[in-house]
Amino acid sequence: MKKLKSIFRFKCPRCHKGEFLDTRNVYDLKKAGDLKESCSHCGLKYEREVGFYFGAMYVAYALAVALFVTCWVATSVLYPNYDALNLVWIVIGASLITGPYLYALSKIIWINLFVHYDKSYKEKGKEAIVE
Repeated sequence: MKKLKSIFRFKCPRCHKGEFLDTRNVYDLKKAGDLKESCSHCGLKYEREVGFYFGAMYVAYALAVALFVTCWVATSVLYPNYDALNLVWIVIGASLITGPYLYALSKIIWINLFVHYDKSYKEKGKEAIVE
């Protein structure tokens, strides 16, 4: 439950206070996927190592497959007379619309796999020990 709070609010995975992304608007394409250097509240460095977020592409792939299957099944059930080409266009449209959100979501999910919530950092705030 605590991980979901961090993920869907795009907050720091350790303290759940600081912002994770440079901008709250994931559809700002000039800053799409740009992260803050570190948490403004607990000081957690978001770039754990060079290339850390390459693993997020696997998460993005899983999210894209889930979106594809959901759109395909929902459209097939709600509109059984649609042909395959219409279904493909619906999936492409949904992918284009949700793409920036899924990109940002994959990064926050990836870091949440490695960094866990720590109540002591939430209480210490700026006096917390920085990794």
